[in-house]
Amino acid sequence: MSSVRPLSGITVIEFGHSVAAPYAGMILGELGAEVIKVENPKGGDACRGWGPPFSDGTATAFHAFNRAKQGIAIDLTDPAQAERLRALIRERADVLIHNLKFGTPDRYGLSAEVLTAEKPSLVYCNIGAFGATGPLRDRPGYDPMMQAYGGLMSLLGENGRPPVRVTVSIIDIATAMWAVIGILAALQERMRTGRGGVVDTSLYETTLAWMSLPISAYLADGETPERHGSGVGPIVPYQVFAAADGYIMVAAGNDNLFRRLCDAIGRPGLSQDPRFRTNSERVVNRGALISILSDLFAAQPIATWAKRLDSAGIPNGPIQTIDQVVTDPQTTALGIIQQLGSISLVGLPVSFDGARPPFAKLAPQLGEDNPEIVDPLR
Repeated sequence: MSSVRPLSGITVIEFGHSVAAPYAGMILGELGAEVIKVENPKGGDACRGWGPPFSDGTATAFHAFNRAKQGIAIDLTDPAQAERLRALIRERADVLIHNLKFGTPDRYGLSAEVLTAEKPSLVYCNIGAFGATGPLRDRPGYDPMMQAYGGLMSLLGENGRPPVRVTVSIIDIATAMWAVIGILAALQERMRTGRGGVVDTSLYETTLAWMSLPISAYLADGETPERHGSGVGPIVPYQVFAAADGYIMVAAGNDNLFRRLCDAIGRPGLSQDPRFRTNSERVVNRGALISILSDLFAAQPIATWAKRLDSAGIPNGPIQTIDQVVTDPQTTALGIIQQLGSISLVGLPVSFDGARPPFAKLAPQLGEDNPEIVDPLR
């Protein structure tokens, strides 16, 4: 593929707020689609105020989720403006994305049923909180709420201590990715049939997808998983250890790696101990093994362990802070942090023929593109 704009020629209308739908729109925009973000003229997307920090007069968070888009402001409560928006969708839209509360588009004549009837080629993507059906479909939802309700927070942290959450918007961003996957699949189907259709995904369904392994394990044995801090239930050792001068992640994910780990740390006999020979035995005897390894790792600095583990081919790494991550030589080599003017953001984690889609357009000001897009529809 010679172009980093494979979706050039596709027009997307996005009714997005906060993270999920805006991030989906941003992905499509970075891949070359024309994305038109629709906001309420009375303040716009609340994410505009999610700061400090602010960049170019708008919250940096808004730029992170809304670059590569045009922006229009439409008051959907005004029938004339709502009709101009429907005309825009009929004339130009290939895809519509929204994460409005369930039923909200219906009030303005923007439901999937209405718009796909008017334009059968339209791909209409609902990003909901709890999904398109079920007793909770009308409830609102945000990322941390889903981490709690979907069981993810029950696995995070340590036993005997309060639950914690993943502090980045992991549910929102992953839901955006599922939305994009669904949209691309629907566009592919449209190439064969000429017809669009409705794509449904939700924060709750995404949370359940993240929980695939623990849910499957529970359905197999009926046991509720315990919390293991930086570790995981079914693999040992696979966690952070305190070294003499900081913390190091050690991931010996199979029996061969464990044997090499034992050699690297100068304790080859551990791999022959009946309690630790296989992963299943190590899981059963987790406490005894982690106690031994913790004492060993605490005796030397991170650099010493990293050299030994790297030489043995054991996956490992220090716990880096954000300032270390952004200046890491690997981050620099990937060129994933992109700059436009004074604003630096993380680009898409995908490249085409060695080229990453560029950071080419800042997030739009509220209503910035009304003159070119909305006014001609009068």
